[in-house]
Amino acid sequence: MHSGGSELIKFLSMTVQEHNPEEWLEKYGDYLLRYAIMRLRDVTAAEDVLQETFLAAMKGLERFDGRVEIKYWLRGILRNKIVDHIRKAVREQPYENLEEYQKPDETKMKLFGIPAQSPRPWEFEPHLAYEETEFWGIFRECVDKLKQPLQQAYMLKELEGMSTEEVCKVLEITPNNLWVIIHRARAHLKDCIESKWNR
Repeated sequence: MHSGGSELIKFLSMTVQEHNPEEWLEKYGDYLLRYAIMRLRDVTAAEDVLQETFLAAMKGLERFDGRVEIKYWLRGILRNKIVDHIRKAVREQPYENLEEYQKPDETKMKLFGIPAQSPRPWEFEPHLAYEETEFWGIFRECVDKLKQPLQQAYMLKELEGMSTEEVCKVLEITPNNLWVIIHRARAHLKDCIESKWNR
């Protein structure tokens, strides 16, 4: 075997030794659990997907190629498990009539001046608040108050950065539904945060 191949085997061997699956929980457990809780807003569900993540990672360890840190490789698996959990939760939820989330047709929107209306300005400077720990506590509290499917859609679209097509597939909704849901989620969050952030 040429030197390049032997170096790769040596690297992978060192990587596996350095990132022993038995040490994952101690090294990365807190970080990954916080990540899951922030997105699922449920500690029990977050613990479940974290366990599934570790199991999946151990089974697929041979696919770890070292291009990213193991911490972020695990986070990638966790992200997929979170999406799977949300997809399953959506299927198990009682049927909700999504007509209230239908985007009005463009003629009516133009008639009422909706496209021309700019959102009301924030009552404080959000970009300055982002640097304060207290702000994120309020943000999480306000996200918790979003009802479904607003919370799920907001998490997937805004926090996970999924495309419209991906979110629609997970939530089994149309792009029009998603447009209205995200719009309402942002409006609710803005009102909630402004009511609690007194700076």
